[in-house]
Amino acid sequence: MFNNIRAIKKFDPAAKSYLEIILCYPGLHALWLHKIAHLLYRMKLPLLPRLLNYFTRMFTGIDIHPGAQIANGIMIDHGQGVVIGETAIIEEGCLIYQGVTLGGTGKESGKRHPTLRRNVVVGAGAKILGNIVMEENSRVGAGSVVMRNVPKGCTVVGIPGKIVRTTSEDNVDGMLDHSQMPDPVAKVFAVILEKIEAQQKLINKLSEKQKEHDSKLTDKEKDDNIFLQDFMHGEGI
Repeated sequence: MFNNIRAIKKFDPAAKSYLEIILCYPGLHALWLHKIAHLLYRMKLPLLPRLLNYFTRMFTGIDIHPGAQIANGIMIDHGQGVVIGETAIIEEGCLIYQGVTLGGTGKESGKRHPTLRRNVVVGAGAKILGNIVMEENSRVGAGSVVMRNVPKGCTVVGIPGKIVRTTSEDNVDGMLDHSQMPDPVAKVFAVILEKIEAQQKLINKLSEKQKEHDSKLTDKEKDDNIFLQDFMHGEGI
């Protein structure tokens, strides 16, 4: 419980005091209420865990299924629109921004929601779907959709999510600097433009060579070329 408060103090520069965190952070309230709902869920009590989950969602805007396994020492920042499925597992040190979904991909039974290992950061609006594993210190950029396992220390962006950065160092500060985030789409367009420019230069050189060649033709050769061009375009047929 206190680990969650310390995580908020560590990750959020807007947190001015512990009293403010306790009173004004819906992500913290959702996690506290989830602890109770999860205990009732493990006791196999009917209906009551889901009713508490329903109340928590109305109160905080965060929907955490009572069956989800969530460790201490995580932070849900802002939290509005966060959805965490029944079989999701979240380990210590994770940082989850608003609008994130840890969901399933269908009506399969058993483990069907993601697992977040230690110190995973999930950017705002990201969707992590299915029984996949985000390994330690991995990152998901805002708005990305991830449906495959992500190795340790990797950063994933895009729809579908692709690995754009790999680090051998454990970054446990929990921050995701979107201003430094690689843009794979922009990189693709840059490569295409570079190739188009190279092709255009080659075309210009060939055009100049053709003009030089045409300037050296005799009048008869020029007339023959004109005749062939007219014939190919349907003249005289």
